[in-house]
Amino acid sequence: MSRKIPATIITGFLGAGKTSLIRHLLANAGGRRLALVINEFGDLGVDRELLAGCGVEGCTEDDIVELTNGCICCTVADDFLPSITALLARPEPPDHIVIETSGLALPKPLVKAFGWPEVRTRVTVDGVIAVIDAEAVAAGRFAPDTDALAAQRAADPTLDHESPLEELFEEQILCADMVVLNKADRVDATTMERVRAEVAGHLRPLVRTVTSTQGGVDPAVLLGLGAAAEDDLDSRRSHHEEEGDDHDHDEFESFVVPLATVADPAEVEARIRATAAAHDILRVKGFLDVAGKAMRHVIQGVGDRIQGYYDRPWKPGEARQSRLVVIGQRGLDREAISAALAG
Repeated sequence: MSRKIPATIITGFLGAGKTSLIRHLLANAGGRRLALVINEFGDLGVDRELLAGCGVEGCTEDDIVELTNGCICCTVADDFLPSITALLARPEPPDHIVIETSGLALPKPLVKAFGWPEVRTRVTVDGVIAVIDAEAVAAGRFAPDTDALAAQRAADPTLDHESPLEELFEEQILCADMVVLNKADRVDATTMERVRAEVAGHLRPLVRTVTSTQGGVDPAVLLGLGAAAEDDLDSRRSHHEEEGDDHDHDEFESFVVPLATVADPAEVEARIRATAAAHDILRVKGFLDVAGKAMRHVIQGVGDRIQGYYDRPWKPGEARQSRLVVIGQRGLDREAISAALAG
């Protein structure tokens, strides 16, 4: 086991704070060479760009592998395994591999991939970390909409599954070796205990939870768990396996909205809040070209919570573009959403 390179899988729903947690790991790596494998749902690679522009010494773009052909749980053979094999073939392999899954991915199929002969003797899953948005759980984002499910079952008597959001929430927690209750600064102590109790109802025995703000967890807590998760698959329940379902993402969709140069990012934030409320958008993220500013502006939104900041200067020769990726459940009115975001 000591000869194997440890890999940590970071899972969690859209906007939970996975990228923030990874940025914290990079900034506090303590000299360890970390390689990152990033997977996103959507055509705009925001998370890879954020990590590539993090400015952490020792973290280069060559250390970040982006998988763009769909959720990693559905493209293991075509995308993930070749990427891991390429990392292992480097003259100086990484000390630790950190994998950020799409917010819509199931972690168990990825853990299974580490049992494949190509990687089993070289890499072990040190741990699966589920990042949970404590505020979203408290607000009932992942609770089932019983009225909506009842209407669906009335229309289709064969339907017998949870809401897509609830299902993903449970699948990600059920596979975890540790849970990070993120955004602790946005809930009070009583609410956090309620969230902790709700999450505990889905945990496997002995799985611990920690709280964090902006993913600020000591790497010593998250790395070095020694879980060897690929040898412990039976304890990680999966509704899809038990029910014989194939996992796909038909319930969700994403698209990119191009914007003109922005005069004031606050105006875009206001449009995102209004549009998300009107169309039940799950996630908005992207970059803005702000007039008169030499730096790129990052904007990220989950519901009515919007975060914006300047992350790095535009590179020489780089096209200054304002683009947002929108993610939501199937049936979004793309034309109306694009018009509303454009202003």
